[in-house]
Amino acid sequence: MLPLLLASSSVYRRELLNRLHLPFICSSPDIDESQRPGEPAVALVKRLAEEKARALANSHPGHLIIGSDQVAALDGQIIGKPHSFEKAREQLLAASGKRISFLTGLALLNSETGHCQVDCIPFTVQMRVLDAERIERYLHIEQPYDCAGSFKAEGLGVSLFESTEGPDATSLVGLPLIRLVDMLLTEGAQIP
Repeated sequence: MLPLLLASSSVYRRELLNRLHLPFICSSPDIDESQRPGEPAVALVKRLAEEKARALANSHPGHLIIGSDQVAALDGQIIGKPHSFEKAREQLLAASGKRISFLTGLALLNSETGHCQVDCIPFTVQMRVLDAERIERYLHIEQPYDCAGSFKAEGLGVSLFESTEGPDATSLVGLPLIRLVDMLLTEGAQIP
């Protein structure tokens, strides 16, 4: 199997990929992640996942390069990472009792052959009805300011959920492992 490269600096994606017990390296692709005018969310995450993988192809020939990107949408609007307590509180108050849709783009590029597989994996979270006091307690404990939707699903954030729906729970954290395994097997990888 070709060496595996995760085109990301995300500690969350790195922790997820470790679950597959495959050796890999990480490198940040440093691309412009801006949404293009009129670009639908699905197209955005697929494009960015592929661009992240392709950005490292020249510097890493003969690799299987994984690119991933995620957006969260509330009431049809993309919500980003909050980066602050105030913005996270605002996002969670707005999400109280509502559904948040997560779209995770995934790309696997074989930089030796140029073959690239790209997909988008959806996942939906139904949020509990949350009051300001509960939100503030949660934010002080977990500080999820680098997470789309303002919660860490792999941690205490799950306590904010009423239910979830989707084909792969790992997509919620940012790297859909079930679909990634399919892509790796297509490239001839041997998964333990």
